[in-house]
Amino acid sequence: MINIESPLTLPSGLTLPNRLAKAAMTEGLADPENRATERHQRLYNRWAEGGIGMMLTGNVQVDRQHLEKPRNVVIDDSTDAVARASLEAFSEAAKRHGAPVIMQLSHGGRQTPAAVNPRPSAPSAVPLNLPGKVFAPPREMEADEVRAVVAAFANAARVAQETGFNGVQVHAAHGYLISSFLNPLANRRKDSWGGPLENRARLLRECVSAVRNATGKNFTVSVKLNSADFQRGGFTHADCLKVVDMLNAEAVDLLEISGGSYEQPRMMGQDGLDAPDPEMAETTRQREAYFLTYAKDVKARAMMPVMVTGGFRSRLAMDEALTTGETDLIGLGRPLCVDTDIPMKLLSGEIAEAARWEERLKLGPTRLLGPASPIGLLKAINGFGVQAWYYEQILRMGDGFDPNTGLGVFSAFLKAQSEAARSAKAWKAAQAI
Repeated sequence: MINIESPLTLPSGLTLPNRLAKAAMTEGLADPENRATERHQRLYNRWAEGGIGMMLTGNVQVDRQHLEKPRNVVIDDSTDAVARASLEAFSEAAKRHGAPVIMQLSHGGRQTPAAVNPRPSAPSAVPLNLPGKVFAPPREMEADEVRAVVAAFANAARVAQETGFNGVQVHAAHGYLISSFLNPLANRRKDSWGGPLENRARLLRECVSAVRNATGKNFTVSVKLNSADFQRGGFTHADCLKVVDMLNAEAVDLLEISGGSYEQPRMMGQDGLDAPDPEMAETTRQREAYFLTYAKDVKARAMMPVMVTGGFRSRLAMDEALTTGETDLIGLGRPLCVDTDIPMKLLSGEIAEAARWEERLKLGPTRLLGPASPIGLLKAINGFGVQAWYYEQILRMGDGFDPNTGLGVFSAFLKAQSEAARSAKAWKAAQAI
């Protein structure tokens, strides 16, 4: 019977010692020139010591003008010997305890902060529906710019392979560039990159094909795909299943299923400002894992192993999902920000369930801004504040400290805003050199 202790061999030949995977979480630990640092080494060595079966890195960007945050690692045409050496040290530290490490590759698209790019590239000039001025209105990409993205993913994958990573994951979820091409609300193009799903999925398919051609058949190539965007008129679950059919022809070794975007952050277990698609909203709350219901449909279509990330906390639910064949791999994110030994403890039976910190962290309006506070602002601060709380734990571990579970959510939110401003300033100074 398959459970979390069972090994898994991917089509590429890569064998994972167990079925628990560290999901991708942005670290924000790069230097101002977007190179990996000793902080990455400390953090990933600590995660590896905890018994995890595989690790996915935070999103490594393929374009330094389209970051998710200023302290992202970047691989592009300017990646030199110094940057490569930092990547080699990163991968060596991550693999030190036997777990393979997969580099997630991404392009921020219209979710690039305005502090990084005041006119980010996107499939169409459709701005994000979010309060504030964190994200600037995007511009529509020219066709040759879209083709350049394909080459950028292939180049980054080649460098990842050469610097010791066991594989890469093409990030096509959560509203970043490839995800926004899949979303008809964000992609209103009239050329061969827009319109019907076959065209909207073209960027994803070409990136995967180019990555495979650049790295060969024995290098692990994964894709992260939304089960749905959970927006009315957006990328649907039916669309997801059709894209899975397309990916079956692309020699993908692992398919991770998630969902949502900054506008509808279901990957964080939350709703956005707009009401979610009613056909999706109830189902996402039926199980411990946010996207397991959808993953079951995906598993019925996929010709590659499937990983589900989001919401898993108990070993009972993890083993059940694996035994019933609803997924092949369990992705863990937030629990590992508080206790890096969670995998070892679950595998040994020391604990039956990881702590549900997010349930303790949500703020009420009277505690934060008063009962008359705008609900949209409250939702945004709740979402990004809880997210900031977890990322603050990542920063602490990168600096060699233990997590601080006594940190308040609003304090974490303010610290994140301050850190974002400092990082953006340092990043801009580095670009000017």
